Amino acid sequence: MAQWRNHAPSPATLLSSRLVRRLLPLLILVLGAFAIYIDLPGSRFMVLSNPDTGFTQPLETKLGLDLKGGLQIKYMVPSQYSPSSEDMEVIRTIMENRINTTGAGEIVVQTVGSNQIQVEVPDVKDPDAVRQLVRQTGTLEFVLLPPETYGTSQAAGSVAVPQKGEKIDPSLEAQFTGAELDAGKVLARYDTTYQWVVDFGFKGDAATRFSDWTGEHIDDFFAIVLDGKVVSAPSINAKIEGGSGFIYGNFDASSAKELATILRYGALPYPVEELDVREIPATLGQSFLNQTLFAGGVGILLVMLFMLIYYRLPGVVADLALVYYGLVVLAIFRIIPVTLTLAGIAGFVLSVGMAVDANILIFERTKEELRAGKTLIAATEAGFNRAWNSIFDSNVSSMITASILYFFGTPTVKGFALVLMIGVATSMFSAITVSRTMLRGIVQQRFAERAWLFGVSNEEFQARALSGRYRREGRRRV
Repeated sequence: MAQWRNHAPSPATLLSSRLVRRLLPLLILVLGAFAIYIDLPGSRFMVLSNPDTGFTQPLETKLGLDLKGGLQIKYMVPSQYSPSSEDMEVIRTIMENRINTTGAGEIVVQTVGSNQIQVEVPDVKDPDAVRQLVRQTGTLEFVLLPPETYGTSQAAGSVAVPQKGEKIDPSLEAQFTGAELDAGKVLARYDTTYQWVVDFGFKGDAATRFSDWTGEHIDDFFAIVLDGKVVSAPSINAKIEGGSGFIYGNFDASSAKELATILRYGALPYPVEELDVREIPATLGQSFLNQTLFAGGVGILLVMLFMLIYYRLPGVVADLALVYYGLVVLAIFRIIPVTLTLAGIAGFVLSVGMAVDANILIFERTKEELRAGKTLIAATEAGFNRAWNSIFDSNVSSMITASILYFFGTPTVKGFALVLMIGVATSMFSAITVSRTMLRGIVQQRFAERAWLFGVSNEEFQARALSGRYRREGRRRV
C-alpha cells in the first residue's frame, strides 16, 4: 500500500525563512551605507593588516610600484663575512617578513649578486621607519609565561598559552636572548621516539643559568619570541642539564626546520650595511593610470548599458547591484588594505564581468520560466534557484584557480589573484542576494506586470496568465 509523506516545510522553517527575508533588505542597506563611509576620503576604521591601531586608523587606497612609485633600498653584507647563498636567502626571508608586518603590499625583496639584498616597497609614508625595521639584526627572546596566569602542562590557567604568530604580553620580561644561544647546537632532526625534534643549546654562563632556571620551572611554559611575536611556546618537562635540550611536539619536517632556522637566524645572521636609498618613480606613470581607469570606466558603462537595453527591468536591477558591488569591493580593498597594481585593476575588471555573467544566467532562466507558463513571482524565484548551481560551480572554479596563483605566484601575480578572489566572492553576494532582494520587491508591484519589461512577448505573458487562471478554475471544478 502506497504511503504519502508530508514534505511541507515545518512552521519553524517558514518562520526563519520569513525572518531572513525581512532582515535581509536591512542588512543590505546597512552594509551599503558602511561601504560608502569607508570609501569616503578621510574615513577612519580598523586596518586588518594592523588591527592593534584600533578603529581610528586613516584609510587609503594603496597603489603599487607600477602606478605610484615607492622606495628602493639596497643592503650589503660586509665582505669579510663571506655569506653563503643559503645565508643570503635567510636574510632575504627575514627582511621580507619584517616589511610584511607594516601592512605594505606588493613588496619585492630579492638577492643581488653574492652579498646584496634589494628591497622595493610601494607608496611609503615613513621611509625611515622601514629602513630601521629592515636593517636591525632582530631580537630573539625566551620568556617565562607565569604559571599563575598561563597555567602549566598539568593544569590550565586563566589565560590561554599564546600560539605561533601571536604577540607576547610586552610586560613579560625575557630570561634569555638569542645572543646567548649556541647556533652550532641548533638542529632539526628525526627522532624515533618523538618524531621530529629541534635541538638547541646555550653557550658560556648562559648554559648554566638556563639549566638552573629550567630546574625551578618544571611543567611551566616558556615562549620563544622573535620581534615581539611568539614562535613556539613549549613546556619544560625536566631540568635541562648543561643548558642543551630539545623541543618536541606536533612537528613535521617543514615546521621543525622552520623553528630551527628561526633559532639560528631569528636575528639576521650577519650585520648589513645600507648601500643606497632612493625613491623610484611609477614605472607606468600617472597618465597611464588615468588611461587605464578611463578605459575600465568606459568598459563598465558599456556593460551596464547592454544590461539595460537587452534585459530592461532586470537589467536596471543588475546595474544597481553592480554599483553596490563596486562600493563594497573598494571598501574591502581599503580595509585589508590591498595594494592595487595594473594587474590588480585587471583582476577587478574581470570580476565585474563575472558579476554580470551571474545576472545573465539568472535573467535568461527567468525568461524560460515565464515562457513555460509560470507567474512572474514564481518565474523570478525559479530563475534564481535554478541558475544557482551553475553560478556556484563557475565561481568556485575561479576561486580555486585564483588561490593557486596567490599561494604559488610572484608578488605581482599574488596581487592579481587576491583582487580576483575578493571580486568573485563579492560578486556572488551582489548577484544572488542584492539582485534577488531588489527583484523580489519589484515584481510584486503592478507596474512590473508588463511583458516588454522582461523581454518576452505579450502572447507569452498572456499565456502565462491564462494558463494559471485555467488551472485554478479546473481545480475548483474538480
